[in-house]
Amino acid sequence: MTWNVEDAQQQFSEVINAADQEPQLIYQHNFLVAAVIKADLFHEFLAWQQHRQQHLSLASAFTELRQICLEEDYMLEIPPRQDRPNAFDSNRL
Repeated sequence: MTWNVEDAQQQFSEVINAADQEPQLIYQHNFLVAAVIKADLFHEFLAWQQHRQQHLSLASAFTELRQICLEEDYMLEIPPRQDRPNAFDSNRL
């Protein structure tokens, strides 16, 4: 359900009770300014956000992979580099 700020203030207990069924969206001048949701849904969001921040970069993924390799006593074998044709290299023409 949607509310304007004034109605949400006047009927705050109804907004809280209705949030148990579905998120309650609060608008001011046709712009969404707040949402009242169940506490367990908010906790799920916080856990998702924390997980996302921990795995935000490729570097952190490689750091985690290195740690797993150390724990498992596993060695990543990296093949030697090899030159290959470069279509964008103008010196080779």
